[in-house]
Amino acid sequence: MSGALSHLRVLDLSRVLAGPWASQILADLGAEVIKIERPRTGDDTRAWGPPYLNDSEGNATGESAYFLSTNRGKKSVTLDIATPEGQAIVRKLAKQSAVFIENYKVGDMARYGLAFDDLHALNPRLIYCSITGFGQDGPLSQQAGYDFIVQAMGGLMSITGERDDLPGGGPQKLGVAFADLMTGMYSTVAMLAALAHRTKTGKGQYIDMALFDVQVAAMANMNLNYLVSGKTPKREGNAHANIVPYQVFDASDGQLVLAVGNDRQFRKFCEVADCAHLARDPRFATNAARVVNREALVPLIQKVLVARTIGQWVTALSAAGVPCGPINDIAQTFVHPQVHFRGMRVDLPHSLSGTVPTVANPIRMSGSPIEYRSAPPTLGQHTDDVLASLCQIDREELDALKKTGVI
Repeated sequence: MSGALSHLRVLDLSRVLAGPWASQILADLGAEVIKIERPRTGDDTRAWGPPYLNDSEGNATGESAYFLSTNRGKKSVTLDIATPEGQAIVRKLAKQSAVFIENYKVGDMARYGLAFDDLHALNPRLIYCSITGFGQDGPLSQQAGYDFIVQAMGGLMSITGERDDLPGGGPQKLGVAFADLMTGMYSTVAMLAALAHRTKTGKGQYIDMALFDVQVAAMANMNLNYLVSGKTPKREGNAHANIVPYQVFDASDGQLVLAVGNDRQFRKFCEVADCAHLARDPRFATNAARVVNREALVPLIQKVLVARTIGQWVTALSAAGVPCGPINDIAQTFVHPQVHFRGMRVDLPHSLSGTVPTVANPIRMSGSPIEYRSAPPTLGQHTDDVLASLCQIDREELDALKKTGVI
């Protein structure tokens, strides 16, 4: 079956994570994604290793795990867009594309003659998405934006990490590039919305995405906690600012997460844990009361939980409908029966290693299911084919472009 976006071509001039994450989603949904990379070096993340993919004999191939994580299903074309010849090729490809993605510094695309106005004049139906650290305007628009910096500036690190008064206290970034990934997701939503708008109007449009904007927006309930109360949220470690008990606790053989979301679940927890008196205590009977009396309740729950193993608690509480779970590392996650059943690991054929592992797209669609058509490409793997088929460049001209370093 054809993917939902199999009728679309995406020209992707982005690199690293936010843009490539968005274009990989579009590729999974069926779009033809042509990834433009610098000749000889390619996307920055190709060099972000180790680890690197190994070949059948255990030797490193030079394909970094980072690059492999976000470039499945794309065609790699090497092209120097700083040259007039490279720019001309981009224009030819843009005329035949539905979506154009770039994450260069503000003004770079205009300097190359590849800004929205330039390409929109050639293809009025083009959806043009720019991704930067701080957006196309404003006092920081000329500043480079990196996920780590944006997590810090956008407030995320101020609420992430252990409390300052406890061992290990202090701000922490998330273990993955949250601002980049969320920007990729928001950008995908924006491009799909623009495509829907084009269906009604026949016109393309410009999309201005900023990591900083996304990070601020993604603070969600913590933003409203501040805007409603006027009080600045603080780090709570693994605790939840608005729900108690909702954090990590020690069992007899390790740690588990207890996530009690309502008063009924709290009563059920107390029944299973043989501490029903806590549910009857006015200090703890409602979530609002439990939040106010957090410091009194948490040690009482901890005293109860440490009496049994993680497995015993997970079995008993899950049966009673109380959300809880072990803290798995990534190796444990990938051997989990649910992960296996849902097919979250997908191995794809790869020219250098035989196969390459990838992680499945979590979208499940009945009518137009996700397609895993190809592994992340090697550098320039599709240059000749794409330029010959879409730009009508013959072998003699391809050889000349290679000699001058354009491709």
